[in-house]
Amino acid sequence: MDKTKIMAVNEQTADSITETAGNYANVNGLQLYYEVHGQGEPLLLLPGAISGIGTAFGKLIPLLAAQRQVIAIEFQGYGHTADIPGRPLSYEHFADDVIELLRVLDLPKTDIFGYSTGAGVALQVAMRRPHLVRKLILASVSYQSKGRHPDLKTLFNPQFMQEALKDSPYEVEYMRTSKTPEDWSAHLAKVRTFEQHTQDWSADEISHIKAPALIIAGDADIIQPEHVVTLYRLFGGGSLGELSMPASQLAILPGTMHTALTQKTDLLMAMIPNFLDF
Repeated sequence: MDKTKIMAVNEQTADSITETAGNYANVNGLQLYYEVHGQGEPLLLLPGAISGIGTAFGKLIPLLAAQRQVIAIEFQGYGHTADIPGRPLSYEHFADDVIELLRVLDLPKTDIFGYSTGAGVALQVAMRRPHLVRKLILASVSYQSKGRHPDLKTLFNPQFMQEALKDSPYEVEYMRTSKTPEDWSAHLAKVRTFEQHTQDWSADEISHIKAPALIIAGDADIIQPEHVVTLYRLFGGGSLGELSMPASQLAILPGTMHTALTQKTDLLMAMIPNFLDF
């Protein structure tokens, strides 16, 4: 992926949502930033490791918030949420933060829409605290490292990553929202370390998740399509619909790479409301 592609798919995304002062919650020694948009049943949005609310969900939030109370967060170290020196980035830590935020907000149960790293965090929350989750939307998610595209290592090459993200919407958003914009390179280094950890979650644990899932991937995503189908089957998918329609759903978006997935609002809004309301 070159820098021009990264910039093009997210052009003006952060400006698609109404400016808000946002909120901070004290969770696990972290001042976790979150925004609330709209009214109705709660829908928690979890972004990727190098994206914030604007770049991950900016175009979707006004559409989702028309019928739902959308709560969007930013993880440790990105944008409004400052880093904690000495605490590495991990799915487990992120899930701890989400679980504590739900306690602070007094949300006993919610739908969760996770994108990229956020989708992995949503899986962790569902495995560890199933009573907190009603339905899951998992966009571009793996549960084992072998499910990722083998060429992904190119993206996380330090020199390539730094150059590809220079002046990108991700960097621009970070510089605009972070209280320590000079830490951008340090954050990318922590993300690279995070991505090098082996992910090997139990298929048996996932198959015991009761919450239905809408599993979404691009056909040119960083997650291999066969891995996405395997995950769908772990959520009970794959039956003959005329005999037994599964509660979980699968969608592969055509002509879609990883960074463009949440920008395909026409396709996503044709699926998400129906899944959540079904």
